[in-house]
Amino acid sequence: MNKLFSYKILLAAALFCASCNSFLDVLPRGVANEEDLQNAVGAEKLTVAAYASLGNDHWFEPYTSMWPYGNVRAGDAHKGGLGAADLGEYHQYEIFSTTRTDMDSGNRMWTRLYIGVQRANAAIKVLNTLDETTFKEKTHRLAEMRFLRAHYHFLLKILFKKIPYVTDDLGSDEVEKLSNDALGDNELWQKIADDFKFAVDNLPAQKSDVGRPYRTVAKAYLAKVRLFQAYIQDDQNKVTSINQEYLNEVITLTTEVIDSGEFGLFDDFSKNFLWSFDNGQESVFAVQRSKDDGSPIGRIDMSTALNYPMYPGYGCCSFHRPTQNLVNSFRTSATGLPLFNDYNSVSLKDSADFIKNTIDPRLDHTVGIPSHPYKYQENVIYRTATFTREPVTYGPYSAMKEVQQLSCPCLTTAQTYAYPSSSKNNVVIRFSDVILWKAEALIEAGRVNEALPLINQIRSRAKNSTNLLKYAGGKPISNYNMDIYKPGENITWNKATATAALRWERRLEFALEGYRFFDLVRWGVAAETLTEYFATEKTRVPHLSSAGFAKGRDEYLPVPEQQIQRSNRLYKQNNGW
Repeated sequence: MNKLFSYKILLAAALFCASCNSFLDVLPRGVANEEDLQNAVGAEKLTVAAYASLGNDHWFEPYTSMWPYGNVRAGDAHKGGLGAADLGEYHQYEIFSTTRTDMDSGNRMWTRLYIGVQRANAAIKVLNTLDETTFKEKTHRLAEMRFLRAHYHFLLKILFKKIPYVTDDLGSDEVEKLSNDALGDNELWQKIADDFKFAVDNLPAQKSDVGRPYRTVAKAYLAKVRLFQAYIQDDQNKVTSINQEYLNEVITLTTEVIDSGEFGLFDDFSKNFLWSFDNGQESVFAVQRSKDDGSPIGRIDMSTALNYPMYPGYGCCSFHRPTQNLVNSFRTSATGLPLFNDYNSVSLKDSADFIKNTIDPRLDHTVGIPSHPYKYQENVIYRTATFTREPVTYGPYSAMKEVQQLSCPCLTTAQTYAYPSSSKNNVVIRFSDVILWKAEALIEAGRVNEALPLINQIRSRAKNSTNLLKYAGGKPISNYNMDIYKPGENITWNKATATAALRWERRLEFALEGYRFFDLVRWGVAAETLTEYFATEKTRVPHLSSAGFAKGRDEYLPVPEQQIQRSNRLYKQNNGW
């Protein structure tokens, strides 16, 4: 049919029905009138919409995996893909020196996360108008929404530092006049903590629906906030002191979570990264994923959809590539302990290197390595040529934790993109996180002996997680040698060694899970760590030749220039930008 003719038919139909109110008043699908939501049913719909934002990210703004922000900027991963121009802004984040204030990726993250805040606030506003007698879940839903609002603000805070804290009691005009610099750093952390504290006080004591937070989950997230809040920063992002009151609260909260008996470590490290163990005992809080759920592409994990290898059955696109520095950090000493100072003097490259040297088993749970079985698949042997793009630029390795086995029912190709993904949950807090938060707080509080068994608990599990790390004939993939810390026998246990042990444990336990960079900033060692990393890694890969970390600036992303302009320059830029 001629296009002009078809337009005339539509116009005639519209004129013919000009008096047909039902025709003109029909809302588009997915849109509701505000007055239709001012009831219990509407409140539940708004609550679901706020939850939906948890997983509404994409590889352009991957806030569930955080891989470009927490791994690539930490020296644990290269951007990967097809050269520097492929998702080029992530290359700029990797080298730091060319990061700009007007980068679209930063503005996307800011916008998407504030959409999550807005959805939580929309639900809270309606919930506040309801009566507890007619909607008995009112208080629980309010607590859930404040938990989610705090979660979105937490991510904004660790990414951008200076952010406006937007609450439900603000009108649209007031939001427009809200500065991102009105609150000091500690005051902003306190706002986030207050929302989580409300959740602790008002969420149900027991789990109801999978994916909804309950009291113990809120305690865990509040502990995380208090740990970040404890490290006091000045305006130049320097850690100037550590607040003992907040550390004590971390110890109390994590102890309550641990002693609740509601969570535990998996017997094998691998189970954290396999779809079949989603929502298991180690998952404290996770973004729920699904496929074949009636939606166009399912609630699959699009944040990591580019990170699958090029191997047939996966298909694309070889992003998120482990660095040589990270691989080397899994080397162990003759006594099975980390090589804190000497780990990077030897590079593990050839097959023989993983037999000649001794290895922490978590390496083969984390990194795809040439000649090794990939993701516990004995018949899928990793070959750089068939798994990677640009190995000369980005090295021979691939990330593995987010990738699922080829036989997994969770694996899919999104219908609108020819890229693989899965319905594997994105875990925000693991139980091992809680254990190591408590250990960190104890160490910084001077109670180093109490931290020892907590760190050793994590190491013991890792040491015994070799069951799936074998070739088809049963031979171990690498030469595993790992032990716990034994003061007086293999280590002198004091504040310095305990701190080193804790920080090393966090790197290896959570390698490529998205939060390494934020640990470095919290501890106040990002500049020193990245400067040392670049000094050596520049000699290994050419794309880092112009890389450099500016202390006092690069600890945070710049406040997006687009947002500063939108605020009529009310928003203030972060230090150094």
